[in-house]
Amino acid sequence: MKRDYPLDKVRNFGIIAHIDAGKTTVSERILYYTGVNHKIGEVHEGETTTDWMEQERERGITICSAAVTCFWNPTYMPKEDLSKKVRFNIIDTPGHIDFTAEVKRSLRVLDGAVVVFDGVAGVEPQSETNWRYADEGKVPRLCFINKLDRMGGSFERSFQSILDRLTKNAVRMQLPIGTESDFSGVVDLLKMKAFSTEGAMGETIVESEIPANMLEDAKKYRAELVEKIVENDEKLMSDYLEGKEISLEDLKKTLRKATIANDIVPVFTGSALKNRGVQLMLDGVVDYLPSPLDIPPVTGIDPRTGAEVLRHASDEEPFTALAFKLQNDPFVGQLTYFRVYSGSIKAGTYLYNSTTGEKERLGRIVRMHANDREDVDEVMAGEIAAAVGLKGAKTSHTFCDEANPILLDQIVFPEPVITLRIEPKTKADQEKMGFALKKLSDEDPTFKIKTDSETGETVMAGMGELHLEILVDRMKREFGVEANVGKPQVAYKETITGAAEREEKYVKQSGGKGQYGHVVINIKPMEPLEEGKKIPKNVKRDDNFEFIDSIKGGAIPQEFIPAVEKGVREAMDRGILAGYKLVNVSCELTFGSYHDVDSSEIAYKIAASMAFQDAAKRAKPVILEPIMKVEVVTPEKFMGDVSGSVNSRRGQITEMFDRGMNKVIHAKVPLSEMFGYVTTLRSMSEGRASSTMEFDHYDVVPPNVAKTIIEARGAGPAALK
Repeated sequence: MKRDYPLDKVRNFGIIAHIDAGKTTVSERILYYTGVNHKIGEVHEGETTTDWMEQERERGITICSAAVTCFWNPTYMPKEDLSKKVRFNIIDTPGHIDFTAEVKRSLRVLDGAVVVFDGVAGVEPQSETNWRYADEGKVPRLCFINKLDRMGGSFERSFQSILDRLTKNAVRMQLPIGTESDFSGVVDLLKMKAFSTEGAMGETIVESEIPANMLEDAKKYRAELVEKIVENDEKLMSDYLEGKEISLEDLKKTLRKATIANDIVPVFTGSALKNRGVQLMLDGVVDYLPSPLDIPPVTGIDPRTGAEVLRHASDEEPFTALAFKLQNDPFVGQLTYFRVYSGSIKAGTYLYNSTTGEKERLGRIVRMHANDREDVDEVMAGEIAAAVGLKGAKTSHTFCDEANPILLDQIVFPEPVITLRIEPKTKADQEKMGFALKKLSDEDPTFKIKTDSETGETVMAGMGELHLEILVDRMKREFGVEANVGKPQVAYKETITGAAEREEKYVKQSGGKGQYGHVVINIKPMEPLEEGKKIPKNVKRDDNFEFIDSIKGGAIPQEFIPAVEKGVREAMDRGILAGYKLVNVSCELTFGSYHDVDSSEIAYKIAASMAFQDAAKRAKPVILEPIMKVEVVTPEKFMGDVSGSVNSRRGQITEMFDRGMNKVIHAKVPLSEMFGYVTTLRSMSEGRASSTMEFDHYDVVPPNVAKTIIEARGAGPAALK
């Protein structure tokens, strides 16, 4: 099959931002201007394309990332020259911190990103988190300062917040003409022209001369922009210093290279709701964000040899793809979204999953347009598509050519910080609930389910109250499950702060073959892995646990070592102080013995578990709690009450500053103190203050609070010692 679009005419990018910055409104304008939609859907009317779930339309927020494909003819190209059209594969992502996994997995498979900012608020907490995710993935991006038509909208203040809090590499590409309700267009600093829009939906771009009162500023900022661009090219720098005029074409070419290398971040501006600036931002996507050919080849390992393997963006290379999202579709069943990095695959052929080592028939391939599907026969390098009905595929699984296997890096998701107990109302609901929970946890890697070993209750764990509320609502609507739900609880953890050694023998004789397991273990807090340092062969390590096998001379036969590790892991899951999972522990198996007849896996597992429990009690165990990064925006008159309230919740205020007419407080506050905070904040500020929070880190619980937690869990006096 011949490729319908050359790879250099493809842009895979995401739209990311803090909640309410206007991402979905920007997406709707893109779909309208690219001709996909003939009517603009508005968030406040519940008619948007990318927010298609009932829960999204009711709440006016994005919950699920949605993929759409459209085609753009840059505004500076002749309309009849269709060969210049560029194919956009866009993912609109959520802005609420509870659905941060959607942003993380989307950025993993995208080549670029448009970061949208509220022109009144500038950089907000989730903007920083999303920026960090993009930094981790080295994703090139450009910025769009939105909502400049709103009261208090300020391009300069928002631009300064990007410089101060995100990157010093940001450069102005445009200046706004007018402010707030007088905002009417933008000045393009490279072309030195003014652009405004005409028509009911701003579909016609009008070029004109720069207003006289803005000319001096435009010249000043253009000089800054040109200087920043030429720094990235020796020849241009030399010409610039000699006073030569640099051509627009050379400036754009160099700016493109620098943007792709993350050395420059172009900043555009406008108002999506008022239909201004979006088309010029799309031109920026074409001019400066990478095509699949511009990004480095994807790297993985050969599962047979462990050697590093490269795959370039080419249809001729072996097929390589990464599954990044699962979605339950009521009409076709499970959809597995995947990004093709190299090669191609046809519907009806077999798909090899190198993560599981299994093959599955790929019956149907669909290209998604939010929740609409378009069947395609084949997908090629650089494309994003979805497979219908794959049973063994999960998020982060690698699909590849069986003859040329490769295993791509897994997507690492944040740990849940809040839990909820749930029980079905009837026997019929019990079966449906098990099925629904499995489907939802397959879709969402930050949603975990476990059974409380003491009570037998089902416990859901997620990223926040809204996250769990949405999941319970989806269980009811999509799967017909009626359930009783408990109050949200904090997902505490435990760890050790000291070291301890423990020897344990498990010996049982009951006539005939007995049980014999003997281990000596050392435990201590796990130390961070030094950058570039390789993990020794005798060490098994993940984010929360390190197991070191230091057995010499076969004191314990090799086949029993995994049982020792399993026993320790199970003991960690049970906790020491209050039954919460232990994390950040290093356990070294130093000595032991065995019996020719009586030794067994179960004996070593029990011995290891008992040894670990005893050692952990002596290793100064502590309880950890999630600490949230909180931002409160309040009118000045309530500043004292708000800061006092934060302090009373064990919060630490990290900074205070002005944002327009309001004051902003940044603080670190334990999650356990934040339940019901929004209601309290509204009542103390006459409904005028607002807050957002996101997970920051885990920290040790103060002794008096730890005592309360332990007593509430019924752990008894022994745990308090």
